Amino acid sequence: MKMAKRILAGSFALIMAASMASCDKKGADSSKAEMTKLNKQQEEMVKTLLPELPEKELKDKTITWLAHYQINPVDGKAASPAIELFKQKYGGSINEQITTYETRYDDLATAVMSGKSPDFFPADDMDTFPKGAIKNMFDPVDDYIDFSTERWADVQKVNDKFSINGKHYMVVVEPYPNYVCFYNKQTIEDAGFDQPADLFAEGKWDWDVFEKMCKEFTNAEEEKYALDGYWYARAISETCGVPLITMEDGKLVQNLSSTEVEKIQDRMYELQKNEVVFPRCDNNWKTRGNGETGDGLGSYKTLFIPVGTWAIEDVPEKTKLFGDMEAGEIMFVPMPKNPESDTYYISSRVHAFNLCHKAPNPEGFATYMECCKLATDSDVVSEIFEGQLRDDYKWTDELIEMRKTCYDLARQNPVFDIQEGVSADLKAVMETVSQATVVTGGSVTTWTECRTANEGSVKYLIDEANEEMAKMAQ
Repeated sequence: MKMAKRILAGSFALIMAASMASCDKKGADSSKAEMTKLNKQQEEMVKTLLPELPEKELKDKTITWLAHYQINPVDGKAASPAIELFKQKYGGSINEQITTYETRYDDLATAVMSGKSPDFFPADDMDTFPKGAIKNMFDPVDDYIDFSTERWADVQKVNDKFSINGKHYMVVVEPYPNYVCFYNKQTIEDAGFDQPADLFAEGKWDWDVFEKMCKEFTNAEEEKYALDGYWYARAISETCGVPLITMEDGKLVQNLSSTEVEKIQDRMYELQKNEVVFPRCDNNWKTRGNGETGDGLGSYKTLFIPVGTWAIEDVPEKTKLFGDMEAGEIMFVPMPKNPESDTYYISSRVHAFNLCHKAPNPEGFATYMECCKLATDSDVVSEIFEGQLRDDYKWTDELIEMRKTCYDLARQNPVFDIQEGVSADLKAVMETVSQATVVTGGSVTTWTECRTANEGSVKYLIDEANEEMAKMAQ
C-alpha cells in the first residue's frame, strides 16, 4: 500500500509540475493533464508536509528554470505540491526562461557560454544524458545531494545509472513507464478475445497471445489494424529487457548483437509480415485520422496503441478518441512479456532534472529537489491525485490500480534506453534502427540486415562518446 501511494504521489507531482507538457520528437505529451485548482482542504493537506523538510535559510531564494514549457502555475491553476512546499517552507520562487523544444539546447549553450546560466533543466525526455555532461552544459550534483540518505535511498540505484566517472549528472526523482498497452475493452469483447487485464493477472499476457490477437484482428479491407501510434517499435523491443543503447559500469554500451534483442526483433519482423501495423506511410506518416493519439481505439478499428499513461490523464472530453471513459471502455496493461520469462520488463523514463553548468544557485536547486522528492513520496499528495483521477478524469478503480501496478513495475524492472541522449548523429542512426523490422511503406528489413548495415556506425559513435567521457576524468 505504501508503494502504491508513493506511485500516485509521484505521478501527481509530475503532472502538476508543468502547465505545458514536455514533448518528444513526435509532439507527444509526457504529462498533458490540465492542472486542477486545489481546494482549501487539499491546500491544508499539503501544508502538513512542511515539518518533514529540513530547516535552513536560503541565501538566494530564487532558482532559474530553462525549458520549453512553464513550471509555474498559469491561468489560475494550482502550483505543484513541490513548488508550494518550496515557497511555503523556504520562501522560494522559480524564475522561468521559456524557450522552444527545437532551440532549447542552443539557448542553454548560449546562456552557459555567456556566463548567464540558468539553474536547472528538465531531463524527462531522456535526451540530456550523457551529451549534456560531455558538452559541459551540466554539472555533477554530488556536492549538493547525497543519494545515500534516507530521502533518496529508493532511487539511488537509478541515479547511479546516470553517472560518469562516479559523478551524478541527473537528479532522478522517480522512474515511470514510457509506454503501456492501451486497448478498448469493447473491441476485445467483440473480437472474442480474453481481456488483456485478465491475462496479465494470470501471468498469461505474453508475446504469443499478443501476436495471435494482432494477426486475427487485422483486416485491411475493414480498415482494422492491430497496432498504431508512434512508439510501438520501441515499446515491443524493450519488453525483452535489453535496451539498444545503455550505460553499464559508467560506459556506453550498444546491444544490437544481444540474443534477447535479436529474438524479439525477429518476432517483430515476422509479425509485420502480416501487415498488422496501421500504414502511416499512406497517411502522410501520421497515425490514423489526423495523427491524434488514441484515434482508432474509440471507433473499434485499432486493437492496441502503446503510449504513456499521460494520454488519458485528462477529462473525458479530451480522451474520447480512446473510447467512452465513463462507460469503462478504456483500459491498459503493461506491454506483454517473453513467454519464456516470468518478468514484465517496462520501458521506462525518469522524472528528473539537470543542474546547469555554473548554476548561480545550486543550493536553491538542491533544496527544491528535496521538495520534489518529498512530494513524490507523500501519501497526502497521492490521496489528492487519486481523487483527481477518479472525480475529474472519471477513471475506474481498475484503471487506477493498473496504473499503480505499471509504475511499480517501472521501479522493479525498468529498461532505460538512452539512444536519444548521446549525440545527434547516434539519434539519427537509431531512428532507422529502432523501427527497421516493423516500419511500413515497403522498407522493412530483417534484424540481421539492419544490424549488418548499422552496427558499425553505432559502435563508432558509442566509442567516440566513451572517449569523451574518459577525458572528463582527467
